[in-house]
Amino acid sequence: MKPVTIPFFISHQGCPHTCVFCDQRAISGDNGAIPTAVQINDRIALWRTTSGERPLEVAFFGGTFTALPHVVQAALLEPLQPFLKNGSLDSIRISTRPDCIDTERVAWLSEMGVRTIELGVQSLDDAVLAASGRGHTGADCLTAICCIKAGKLKVGAQLMPGLPGDTPATSLVSLERVIAGGVDFLRIYPTVVIKGTELARRYAAGEYTPLPLDRGVSLCALLLQCAMKAGIPVIRLGLQADHGLDDDHILAGCWHPALGQLVRSRLYADLVTRFVFPGQRATVRCNPTRYSDVVGVRRNNLLVQAGRGVRMQIISDTAVPEEQLSIQTECTCSSYSIVTDLHYSIDEV
Repeated sequence: MKPVTIPFFISHQGCPHTCVFCDQRAISGDNGAIPTAVQINDRIALWRTTSGERPLEVAFFGGTFTALPHVVQAALLEPLQPFLKNGSLDSIRISTRPDCIDTERVAWLSEMGVRTIELGVQSLDDAVLAASGRGHTGADCLTAICCIKAGKLKVGAQLMPGLPGDTPATSLVSLERVIAGGVDFLRIYPTVVIKGTELARRYAAGEYTPLPLDRGVSLCALLLQCAMKAGIPVIRLGLQADHGLDDDHILAGCWHPALGQLVRSRLYADLVTRFVFPGQRATVRCNPTRYSDVVGVRRNNLLVQAGRGVRMQIISDTAVPEEQLSIQTECTCSSYSIVTDLHYSIDEV
């Protein structure tokens, strides 16, 4: 049973510097203050009343948890120990930088109930990392992944296509290398230009060209499919829409409040386009959990197919796996997969 995540945002806390793209307080909609033991206990008690039988997981997002003074880390984790011991809390997850983790830290975090560590990898290209002000190398990222895996903890990696100096090819290589390195899951956050950041200054000065939405969706579709082929879940595509992320704060880049659905919809749209010829009538069966993705945001996929002269009926069918479509036309009736039956080229992005 998937756990319910109780989030605590400690934006920028522990960060040794600010990366060119970053304004975590705008991204999280939170001021990033370190919560007290009372606040932690109260929030857990509140969430326990609404979680039913699902297990609970506390997550400290934002900031660099392992770069906080050890006494602060302990102050955040110690209030959770009674909940872990009595079984009302299942696990803890934290996020940190690749250059702020080592064997000793992993061992202590494991003793304190941490079971998942998310790394802000962003890219494995050293030139991209340097241009983005990250302060670490691609090798640091792979070393950190290996270290966490050796400590028997789950490790996730956050990637940011579209950073300064990045290309679709380097984004794909970064994805392939973190998968080969052993990550358990991914978050993919295409770069957006947030007001007040160094990246915003570069954008205004003409020194940085952001990844536009359409190209970003195409690139993310390729990256998502690559991860699916490797069996690595992508647990988030695009930043969470919040009051700190809106048209007043985001100046440019690959931004949409439903970016994940746009990307998944692109995969299903491409699958239909490949196997249904213009002018045909098609009955498309899909898993109910993917119905809205097949229809498309604002019914866009239906409109695209109508533009090809395709008359398409979409039917929910629990017998169809999530990654597949069952397509019946006047000539054929077969099942196709967005994982194995689509073939993207990096040159198409």
